[in-house]
Amino acid sequence: MIAIGSDHGGFLLKQEIVAHLKEQGIEVIDFGCDSAQSVDYPVYAKKVANSVLKKEATLGILICGTGIGISIAANKIKGIRCALCHDTFSARATREHNDANILALGGRVVGAGLALCIVNEFLNIPFSHDPRHINRISQIEDKF
Repeated sequence: MIAIGSDHGGFLLKQEIVAHLKEQGIEVIDFGCDSAQSVDYPVYAKKVANSVLKKEATLGILICGTGIGISIAANKIKGIRCALCHDTFSARATREHNDANILALGGRVVGAGLALCIVNEFLNIPFSHDPRHINRISQIEDKF
């Protein structure tokens, strides 16, 4: 199960990602927004993050115009490791090394084709469980 949310700047890309995931048989919890009308991204960051923390969803996807604001908002929540990615290498690395649990995308930055490749990479790459990475994640969790 994947939790997804966006503000108005990410609405169109969110719609494409939801359709893509459903075509692959992946269940989606869509927390909105439901149109291109202006809304506040922290609302959706919090909804998706809480769904991931409660284990209602295994991973989350957040989208705003640039991906920056919504990722900052999500990362304010303890236990969330939200990574803003603009390429597949970053999506792979953040899952393998950081065990990121939410992917952030910029709806006005990344085209739909690339975004779907980034999503696929993020969802299909497992955490490496390398002791170095486990130690670093523990340091992040302990310090903040």
